[in-house]
Parts: sequence; structure tokens; C-alpha cells
Amino acid sequence: MRALSGAPCPPRDEVLPVQASLSRPAAATILAIALAAVGLGPAASPAAAATIPAGSGSYTDSRPAGTSGPTTNTGAPVTPKVTAAARNKPVPTNDWWSSLAYQRYGDNPYSTPMYGHPLTYQATSGGLEVGYPTTPAIVGEGRQYEYAHKADLTVGLSGLNSPDTKADDWSDWTVTPYWSDGTRTLRTTIGHGMPFVYAKGSGGDARITTAGTPTVFADNGNVLGVTVAGHHYALFAPTGSDWAVSGSTITAGLGGKDYFSLAVLPSTDALATYRKYAFSFVTGSKVAWESAGGTVRATYSLTTEAKEGSERGTIQALYRHQWLHTTDALTPYTYVSPRGTMKVRESASFTTSQRNQGVLPALPASSGVDKARLTGYLNEVANASDPFSGASDTYWTGKALGRLAQLVPVADQIGQPGIRDKLLGLMKGRLQEWFTAGGAAEFSYDKDWKTLTGYPASYGSDTELNDHHFHYSYYVYAAAVIAQYDQAWAADSAWGTMVKTLVRDTANPSRTDTAYPFLRGFDVYAGHSWASGHQGFAAGNNQESSSESVNLSAGLVLWGSATGDTGLRDLGSYLLTTESEAITQYWFDADQQVFPGSFGHDTVGMVWGSGGAYSTWWTANPEEIHGINVLPVTGGSLHLARAKAAVKRNIAEMERENGGPAVEWRDLLWQFESLADPAAAKAKWDAGNAGYTPEQGESKAHTYHWITTLDSLGAPDMTVSGDIPTSAVFAKNGVRTYSAHNHGSTARTVTFSDGATLSVPARSTATGTGTGGGPDPEEPGPSTGNTFRLKSGGTLTTATDGAAGADTLASADGVNRDGTPYKPTVYEVRKVDGKLSAGTSTTFRLRVDAGTKVGLAPQARVSYDLTGDGTFDRTETFRYFATDPVTGWEEYTQAAGTAAVTGSLGDLKGGTVRLEVWNALGNGTSQVQTGTDAAVVKIPYV
Repeated sequence: MRALSGAPCPPRDEVLPVQASLSRPAAATILAIALAAVGLGPAASPAAAATIPAGSGSYTDSRPAGTSGPTTNTGAPVTPKVTAAARNKPVPTNDWWSSLAYQRYGDNPYSTPMYGHPLTYQATSGGLEVGYPTTPAIVGEGRQYEYAHKADLTVGLSGLNSPDTKADDWSDWTVTPYWSDGTRTLRTTIGHGMPFVYAKGSGGDARITTAGTPTVFADNGNVLGVTVAGHHYALFAPTGSDWAVSGSTITAGLGGKDYFSLAVLPSTDALATYRKYAFSFVTGSKVAWESAGGTVRATYSLTTEAKEGSERGTIQALYRHQWLHTTDALTPYTYVSPRGTMKVRESASFTTSQRNQGVLPALPASSGVDKARLTGYLNEVANASDPFSGASDTYWTGKALGRLAQLVPVADQIGQPGIRDKLLGLMKGRLQEWFTAGGAAEFSYDKDWKTLTGYPASYGSDTELNDHHFHYSYYVYAAAVIAQYDQAWAADSAWGTMVKTLVRDTANPSRTDTAYPFLRGFDVYAGHSWASGHQGFAAGNNQESSSESVNLSAGLVLWGSATGDTGLRDLGSYLLTTESEAITQYWFDADQQVFPGSFGHDTVGMVWGSGGAYSTWWTANPEEIHGINVLPVTGGSLHLARAKAAVKRNIAEMERENGGPAVEWRDLLWQFESLADPAAAKAKWDAGNAGYTPEQGESKAHTYHWITTLDSLGAPDMTVSGDIPTSAVFAKNGVRTYSAHNHGSTARTVTFSDGATLSVPARSTATGTGTGGGPDPEEPGPSTGNTFRLKSGGTLTTATDGAAGADTLASADGVNRDGTPYKPTVYEVRKVDGKLSAGTSTTFRLRVDAGTKVGLAPQARVSYDLTGDGTFDRTETFRYFATDPVTGWEEYTQAAGTAAVTGSLGDLKGGTVRLEVWNALGNGTSQVQTGTDAAVVKIPYV
């Protein structure tokens, strides 16, 4: 049975692990809480209040009669499972480790599996299970891949038998579980990207219990190297201690100290490197972001304390969405994860830099839109007998608000102020109902969980703390559209405080706010949000509709821009830009480097801690599996155009699985396709726009405007960004159209990264071909040479400075991979302009080394995307190079000859050149040199 289009049926929590909590979709006593520096307005402690004023609005501190707050799976009320030290600290529910604090299942007072990557964890009575899953399983009739948690060992203390595990401390992406049985206490600090587990214990010896008898590969007293289930671990006890191995039990006295640690090693020869950081204990994690000049930069830092010696550094494993966008030095070490290869950095911090993914209030005006026809479609919505379609709960009310919000700037654009103002009135009226306590719909604050819940609730937003970022995204976005036209309505003294309170619940930028947690659902290190409030699944946490998460980020950009709150605007830019890359890689597998080769799908509907699933919470209909990560289509959806080839593959797979073009969600999927191929989408609209029923968050007015506008202007050009976040670029037949909205009270000039400028009047949108323009200064092409060096981190560059390094080529896993890239190491340069040089061809010089491994065969493929649209027009696969089993670099060049060539070359116009290198044969890893003149690709262009 399928739900109404647009949201899932209520989740069935007990289905594990394939499914997870869908997370969708009178007199008062006031205690004001100051929020200096974050601009989120006044807050109130609900300690003794019944109704809490918030500007013109209000909310309550007690739930409406007959409703529930967070419960266990049996319906019993539940409070946060934290230590006394953490009791007054807001819990960031909807995280990768939330089951430590939220006891969803009454018979499990410890945790469900938690996926930190590269390590996985599960709390038990005796301590912390630790695993490193490296082999994927395909389950659910081929619809899900997972690297499921399986314990290699358990970290504990001799005799530890704790009745529960509690969250004792946490920071941006680390957490410290706590065990106590009255005699012994144990704390461990774990986190994303951390190959170490840092332990502090009292009342017993350090005890490591392995899943099987370990193989010892190094024994240096207090430092022990063991191999368990094919994975290598290093154990570190205080200096002067000695590890003792007895069967599957390893113990060490702590000699009056209270600390020890362990690390999973990428290889046994990494022990010396990791040993340096064994006693540099991580004590916290923090991200700092900035958005300026069209670029979003983020720095991810760990704080440490030296338990021995003076070393304060550490080791971090970066996810693909991070190492693709850093120029910081990386080591040759790598790890396996459900998100593809993780690369290792020796440092306590790293920085990423990405183009700002722009947001527009609406697509710009274009000649392709028939204003009379569009006016007719607009009137159908504005004059409907019930514009909210009977919606009563937070989710479906939000969907209806979103549908109206998309049409306000469209009506304004075509000179229909009457329709615009009618739509604005409808939105204001409904928001004000929700923003006022005591009516049929209201928001209520839970002092235990420090969260704001809307009632009537839906999809577990109350009982499981699911989906607040999904539901409230529509309210924030709608409020931002209202603020664009009516700033007085959005003032803190009016309705702005209630909007900001919803923001505090879902995306609070403050770490010192005692009423709401920092970024409740957004996992800054994983790069995306999580939907389940309790994370109570064997597969970890999950997120289905990544696009509704982006809807909140886009709403923050627009709200912050409209109200002059640059802090919230820039937060929105950081969240959107970061999650955009995560969606591109982990939901759509745009580079085809993440999903296992045995997983037969090009996209997933849901990302899990353990992997991903080609499914939704409520239906197996391919249209909804593909469409759930598209809706709602807004001016914040343009980022999806950054990987056009992936969009085309996505649509093609949907039609294969569906047995033909979309029927139920055709409007969403037409709009999605138009981001990569506007003409194809327009043809489908022309053929099928009569007689269809819009998806419930959509309207014919919006779909018509979207498709015809992109058909006129071209698809979004994501290689160029403007210096304000409310800007975008479109390209058709080599011509770029620039658009920006200026929310400010004075005119301004917007400068784009290709040098073009656009004058934008105050409180207006401007569109044009721009003035100036030229090559992107951040991505030099062949104008500075046609020879590119390989740079660790996946880059081809014309720069000749930089240190020599090496990247690891993954094993072929004993299977013949000749001709087909398998877990390739990829290097790429974009925005390349060049004229094809007659009589020349691709050449390359690569230094490779298999060490002493026998029978390896590195192989290279060079691909050309001539226009940068995401489709590679030419691929050249070269014959593999058989390495010798002697340590030392060997040279592999184009002289090996081509094994296969497809497509044709032509001039490069903002094109992309990609080099893929992989092992075609053998059962071991090898290396390829980077950063030298012996690590180059020369393209046949001038």
C-alpha cells in the first residue's frame, strides 16, 4: 500500500536493518535566554510557563492533550540517557550515535550499531565493540548494499559488567560513551574519521576481547600489533605496561594510569606512524565555516591532550566529499567505507573549499514563458477552494506552504501583483495559526529533549524526534519568501522570532544555547543530515529525502538574505554546499566511485550508516525512489545540475525500472531532467502535460515555468558562481545567462567567478548575459600549458610546485579487471579550454610500484568531456602495464598502446579531462607517484 504522493507511510521501527525511521517527511512566567552573536532572538525557559510569547507569536511548554512526546517502541515515555555531567547539555538527536542517548528499545540500554567510519561500534555491558567492515553485502533482493557492523574486538576493563551505557560528552562529530558497574568506570572517545579509540578506565586492567584468536605481528611491551578477521589493530597501554595475550583475551595493567588506546591500521607497516599519536587523546571536534566571494570554506579541527610526551597531533580519515575539495597534504594510507575510499591526513585539522551552490527565489524571467498561460495556471492555485488540500499536520501543511511559496515570485515576475498578494495572504494566515499557541495547530517545547515539536505531528516527528528538518524546512522557506515582500512581518517583534525558534530547533548555529542543540540533524563530518531521532537500527541512522534537508538550507539562505542576518545566510550556504557534494557522491554516485560494483543501481533512495538502499519508506515504485531526493523543486534545487551525467543516468534507470517514463511523479522528474537536458524535459512536458495530477507539493504553474525557463536559458552552469549566494548561471549553446537577486536596500554589482558582472537594483532580480567574463582564475586550463601533473587528492594541475607524493591503487581483488575501471584512483581538471591539435594524441608518463607483490597490472584511462556538461565524449583506455615484484618505481606510458577507444575528440570549451588508474590484475595494492614531472598527462590541445 502506498501513501499519498510526497511522504511515506508511518515508519515500522521494528523492521531491521533494511528499513529505518523515516524521517519526514494564559499568564506566563518567562526566563529570557540571551543568544549573543547568533542573532536567533530571545528564548524562554518553559520551567513554569504554559504559554511562551515569541514576538507576535507563541508556543507552549506542554503538549496538547492526547498527544505524545519521545517514547520507546512500546510507547513508554523516554528521557535522554546521559550522565549527570551532561544532563543540562542539549542532546543532538538525529546523529550517527543517537542510540547512546535515546533508548528506543526497552531491552537494549546500551546502543545499536553506530557507524563512525572507518570504524563501527556498538556498546555492550562489557564495553565497546569495534569493527572495520571492508566487504559489502548485497541484501534485500539486490536493493541494498551494506558494510554491516561486525565486532573484531571489544574494548573494556577486566570484570566490567555495566547495566547500561550513557552519553557522557559530545562535540561536533565525536562522542564519549560511559559505563559504570559500581566498581569500574570506562569512557571511550570515538568519532567520524577517527581510526583511534581513546579509553579512560578505573577499577580494572585494560581488556581487549577479540572475535577470534588474534595473530600478533608486533610486540613491543606496551605497544601490540594484532590481526583479527583480516584487519590490523594496534593496542597502546601506558609506558611501562605490557600487553598479555591469552587466547582471545588481551590485557594490560595500567600502572596507576587510567588511559589506553587502540587504532585500526591501513597496513601493518603503518604502526610506527600511528604510534606517534597513540597518547594524543582527542578531547573535542569543531567545524568553522565562512562563505565569501562565491566560495565556501570549512575547517575541521580536533582538540587533543597529550597523555604522554608532547605530541598533540592526530590522524584523520577524510570522506570522499572532503578530500575532493582539500589541497591539504594527504598520506598514501586509505580506508574502506560505505562512502567510498577514505584518505588519511596526519594533522589535527584540514580545510575544504567549494564553489557556493547558489539559491534563487525563482528562476529568472525568460522569453519561453507564455504569460497568459502561466496566469491561468496561477489562478488555478490561488482560487482553489482549499489551497492547503486539507492539510493539518506539520508535514503536509509544510508541503502546501511550499507549493504556494514557489508561485509568489513567479506571479510577481510576470506582473500579477494581485495573485502574488493573495498567495502571500494565504501563507501568512496559515503560518500565523501555527505560530500562535492555543489553536488547533501549535508548537510545543519539550524541556527534557530540548526540542520544539509541532502538533498535530506526523511520521514520528513527536514520538521519535524524526524529520524536524524536513517538516520545518517548508515553514522557514515560506517565511523567507514572505520576508522578501514584507519585512515588517518578518521582524522579531512580529513573526520572525517564531521562525528563528524553528531554526534553533533544526539548525542552531550556537554551541552555547542551552535550549537547543547545535545543528540537531546535520552531521558536519558526514556532510549531510540524518532523519531518525533515535538511530535505533542495526544499519545505523538513515536519511531518505536529502532534498528536503537541502530545502532547509536554501530557506536559511533566503531568510538570512531577506532579513539581513548574514550569519544564518552563510550557515545556509555552508550546509547546502556541503550536502550538495554528499548527495552527488553518496545518493547519486556521480563519479561511480562509491557504490560497490556488485550493487546494480545508479542511485539510492536512502543512505544508511552502513550503506545505501534503492528503496523508500513507503513504496517500491521507481518513480518515488528516484523522485524522493528531488522534491521539493525550488531555487535551491539548482545544485543538482552539478553532475549532469548522473542526472541522465538517474532518469534512464528510473525509466528502465519503471517500464517506461514516469506517470505518477512525472512533474518532479521532468523538472529534475531539465537540470541536465532541458530540451528533453520540455518535449516530455509538451507531450504529457494534459490530464496529469501534480505531485502534492507541486503545481502546473511552477512546473510549466521551470521547464520552459530552462528550455530558454539552458541548464544551470555550476562551474561558475557569483559573489552573493542568491545568484546562478545558465548556459545554452555556449552562451551564459547570469541571474542574481539583491535583497538589499541599495543597488549592487554581482561579480561571477568567470569575471562577468551583473548590475542588480535594490530588492530586485536581474538577468542578463553579463559584462566581462573569461576563464575561471581558480581553475587554469591549457592556456597555461597542456601538460598536467597528478596531484594527491584527485587533481590534475598545470602548477609545477608542490611536493612529490604517492597514491594507493586498490587491489583488483583477484579478478581480471582489464579494460574496466575497478576502484580507480581518479585525477581530474575542469574548465579546460583548448583547440584540438591535428596529428597529436594523448600521452602520459606514470611511475608505478607494486613493491614485492606478484602479478599486478596498473591500467590507465583518459576521458574527455568536451563541454563540461558531465558527459564524457571520448574515452581512451590503454593496455595495462605488468609490474615486477621488486620494490622501486617503474615507468608506464602511452607506449603500451590503446586497448579501446570510444567517441571523438573536438575542441575543449569549459571541458573536463579525467585520468583513472587502477589495478587490472592481481590481489594486492600498488602505488602511483604524484607531484613530479614523472607523473603527468599531456593532452592533444593547444
